[in-house]
Amino acid sequence: MENNVTNKFGATSTTEDVLGTIDLSGQRVLVTGVSAGLGVETARALAAHGANVVGTARDLAKAERALKDAGAENIELVEIDLADLNSVRAGAALLNADGRRFDLVIANAGVMATPFEHTADGFERQFGTNHLGHFVLINRIADLIKDGGRVVSLASSGHRFSDVDLDDPNFERTPYDPFVAYGRSKTANILFAVEFDRRHKGRGVRATAVHPGGIQTELARYMPPEALPNLVATMNAELAKEGKGPFEFKTIPQGAATSVWAGVIADADEVGGRYCENCHVTTNVTEAPISAISEGVRPYAIDPARAKALWALSEQMVGERFAELEAQQAEPVIAR
Repeated sequence: MENNVTNKFGATSTTEDVLGTIDLSGQRVLVTGVSAGLGVETARALAAHGANVVGTARDLAKAERALKDAGAENIELVEIDLADLNSVRAGAALLNADGRRFDLVIANAGVMATPFEHTADGFERQFGTNHLGHFVLINRIADLIKDGGRVVSLASSGHRFSDVDLDDPNFERTPYDPFVAYGRSKTANILFAVEFDRRHKGRGVRATAVHPGGIQTELARYMPPEALPNLVATMNAELAKEGKGPFEFKTIPQGAATSVWAGVIADADEVGGRYCENCHVTTNVTEAPISAISEGVRPYAIDPARAKALWALSEQMVGERFAELEAQQAEPVIAR
């Protein structure tokens, strides 16, 4: 990983701008969700710079087509459906049996604003897919992440919609709202990075969360047809009041740039346990109203105590415990 801190990248930077002439030969990377959009571009860009990339997807045929169309046919694929923990555990078992280690894991896959549905394990679909699926996968392959490696968790400015609900994560008592559920899952993605970073930084493994920006991808497929145009109209009205031009979506290479920047370029201590957007760490931590086009992160999303509480709840929900690195190090070594 490069450790040069740079502030020359921003909202319009692309994956190629960020990677430049960097040679990633010898680096091994896992990217989830390589069947469309950001996952395909992230995998393509890293592989184009020499990395050995392993991608996961629920639909391998779709992933193969998408990667071929992007000119990235040298990506290894593993079938994992994040909405089914049996599939997640089977995929993790394959990776562990293979034994080759990773320098970087990018938890890219996700769903947004879905109807009220449950995963195969009975979890609310967005929380179960976006958070719990990645929670089990990354923890089960944590030993494969090299000392000094990184984990990048794709979050969203949508975390501002809502904090996690530790008392009712599956909307059993709360009226379901697609964007509240999405917000909960994206807040969870950030809190996961905060706690994973705390647990693993003792061996140099750092985790960070990133917001890719506003991009038109398959992620919006569950939204009503009028929802996106209405949102853009609202944002344009806000911009006009400020004397600024209309909102422009990022391209997919621009959207994937922050993931690549946080995983390969940024200083590990700079991004570890933090929230990033537009290829830099977000410094605006506020409860004040933030427009859809403004940068900023809610305090609840980077609260270490909240991160620990979510971790404990997640372990309870998936029926697994994942040991802390500190506890492992504290055990006495007995010579034999």
